[in-house]
Amino acid sequence: MAYDVNTIFQIAGIGIIVAMIHTVLKQMGKEDWAHWVTLIGFVVVLYMVASIIDELFQKIKSVFLFQG
Repeated sequence: MAYDVNTIFQIAGIGIIVAMIHTVLKQMGKEDWAHWVTLIGFVVVLYMVASIIDELFQKIKSVFLFQG
């Protein structure tokens, strides 16, 4: 698969950056913005994982249904 360790590092990097921004915003007293940043980070990672899973299912479908 084309997705190897780089994708895992991208997801981990997004998680670390979101966690840092969340902590800074929460300490500044802007908890609502902190929650929005966390939600947006989650949606971005969810989109990345969903596209990877979609590609996996397409490969499985092409193998078992003999379609190119």
